[in-house]
Amino acid sequence: MITSKQGGNPRPSVSSGLMRMLKRASLNLSRALLALPFVALPAAAQDYPVKPIRWIVAFSAGGPTDTIARLVSAKMTETWGQPVIIDNQGGAGGTIAANLTARATPDGYTLLYVSASHAIAPSMYKSLPYDAVADLAPVTVIARSPFVLVVSPTLPVNSVKDLVAFAKARPGKLSFASSGVGASNHLAGELFKTMTGADILHVPYKGQSQTTADLISGEVSMTFGSPVQALPLVAAKKVKAIAVTTTQRYPSLPDTPTVAEAGVSGYESSTWHGALAPRGTPARIVDKLQKEMHRALHLPDVQASLNKLGVSAVGSTPEEFTALLKAEVPRWAEVAKRSGVKPQ
Repeated sequence: MITSKQGGNPRPSVSSGLMRMLKRASLNLSRALLALPFVALPAAAQDYPVKPIRWIVAFSAGGPTDTIARLVSAKMTETWGQPVIIDNQGGAGGTIAANLTARATPDGYTLLYVSASHAIAPSMYKSLPYDAVADLAPVTVIARSPFVLVVSPTLPVNSVKDLVAFAKARPGKLSFASSGVGASNHLAGELFKTMTGADILHVPYKGQSQTTADLISGEVSMTFGSPVQALPLVAAKKVKAIAVTTTQRYPSLPDTPTVAEAGVSGYESSTWHGALAPRGTPARIVDKLQKEMHRALHLPDVQASLNKLGVSAVGSTPEEFTALLKAEVPRWAEVAKRSGVKPQ
């Protein structure tokens, strides 16, 4: 310590006080530096996205699912100023696209667009290279749509009750069309069979045009069709709509009962669309994606386009989507088992 002898008593020099000030400043700086990582995390979330996002769609280009994905991605691009690029990876019931996403880097720059077939796929394949629930992070349920149970005009039935009685009197003689083994409307038909006890043959099709032609001619007895496919045929009186598969009536068919109302208590089936990300994607990024998709889905022009496709916007939370998947996977596994569907 440097002292002063003036007045005969030693006293601390000014430099000693300065040293204390420097120590306090150093301590405060250390505390500030330690806090920096915690400040940087929210900033990183605010910056996302800083490059293009790849949105893998588990269906080919041009269909209703692809159209919905492009509607939402266009709005996201407008908001964020970064392209949200649709990458169509159809085939194998959506499992190709799901596997690509499950293996992608979980940084928010790879997303997956699926339909309800994502929850059915584990029942259709003996083994999958990914877990449909554990390996993907739910972002949001994008939209929902009922199926419309339509029958051929050649079939002398006008209600579900008539259809079940007619089928039971002719075991194995009636048939229902689907868009393929493991498709949502295939399992909707299998659920109908198991709940009614009707013996109806499943006939998978590859194209909607051939399904429509065979339904009108009576080559196939019935199908569970999407509203966008069924409504024009119903309006033209080329097929008969006898029920919808959701728990509520469909607004465009207010006089058509639900399957449950028509006598099959507890029946419910619908197709849904959802967005997922690779497991491990930061929660703050999942949350930002969900909020932006919800916003986009509820824009008036997007809703008008969705209505034309026969679907209703949802925009659920990640937690709600997680609960849906955990319920749907075992539910359709049980339907597939009871109906005798063999995994490939």
